[in-house]
Amino acid sequence: GDDNNKIIPLISRAVEKAKMNVRLEKLEKKVGQMYSFDSILGESKVLKESVSLAQKVSVTDVPVLLTGETGTGKEVFAQAIHYNSKRSKQNFVAVNCSSFSKELLESEMFGHKKGAFTDAHYDRKGRFELADGGSIFLDEIGDLDMVSQVKLLRVLQDHTFESLGDSRPKQVDTRIICATNRNLPQMVQQGEFREDLFYRINLITVQMPALRERREDIPLLVEYFAR
Repeated sequence: GDDNNKIIPLISRAVEKAKMNVRLEKLEKKVGQMYSFDSILGESKVLKESVSLAQKVSVTDVPVLLTGETGTGKEVFAQAIHYNSKRSKQNFVAVNCSSFSKELLESEMFGHKKGAFTDAHYDRKGRFELADGGSIFLDEIGDLDMVSQVKLLRVLQDHTFESLGDSRPKQVDTRIICATNRNLPQMVQQGEFREDLFYRINLITVQMPALRERREDIPLLVEYFAR
């Protein structure tokens, strides 16, 4: 009787754990399907070319630059690249570079130690640390100021960064996916964007077509949203 009293809770815990694992697998599968390349709607040649290139690079660790106008689905592509990569079980972390001031961006990207500035009441992990082992998506990369560009370049070059108020460098292993609606080569020529950073993030460029360039996809999209 005593043994049964010990064994039954153990068995029920094991069954619960197995059920949890199944639920987790189903959830992961669902998330995978949600962010898969198959979920990108369109049959046009231009879109298919972009999807095909993004699919090819997703299995590598190469930095990818997504270019195109606002609203062309750059974040959807970035997520699909991440969830198709060997990093898919780790975090996908998105940062919109245009929505932060220079000071705030640094704390957001690299975190801070308690007391690093007036309102820093506790240690905080930055986005790069949260994306360790996974992917970081830097949207509107063209909006980064020069100081932040230098700091980002360092992370890309030697995979280390320093939190605000902490002099010890931290190692980070994250895949970089960037996006911009601006003309970076032109910005490089005008001295508004660092050339060395541009070459770092621009190993593979995937051009996102605007809807007017793939008008044949409109009926498909209308039907999908109507459903």
